[in-house]
Amino acid sequence: MKASELRKLSTEELKEKVLELKKKLFNLRFQNKIGSLAKNSEIKQTKRDIARILTIIRERELTNK
Repeated sequence: MKASELRKLSTEELKEKVLELKKKLFNLRFQNKIGSLAKNSEIKQTKRDIARILTIIRERELTNK
């Protein structure tokens, strides 16, 4: 996901997206433990996507004050 795409979404949509990605990360970690994860890089990418979204949410909070 690109930051430019994420900035077009509303704050509520971003918060929903974070919840979805956290669930996905949990499942990826579980798959990794049992050995059925095909790409280990998915974990890293999902964590980065979560951080990117949280950064955008925080930027919006700071600009609205």
